[in-house]
Amino acid sequence: MSVVTKIILVIIVLHLLVGFGWLIYMLAPRKKEAKKEEGAE
Repeated sequence: MSVVTKIILVIIVLHLLVGFGWLIYMLAPRKKEAKKEEGAE
């Protein structure tokens, strides 16, 4: 593989890791947000 291909693969992998980390962070139950959501409904 060329250097450019390796750089592109690294960017894709880092992007996926950041994306999954962000999803877990947003979907993780947190007490403050849970209370706000219950109050809104």
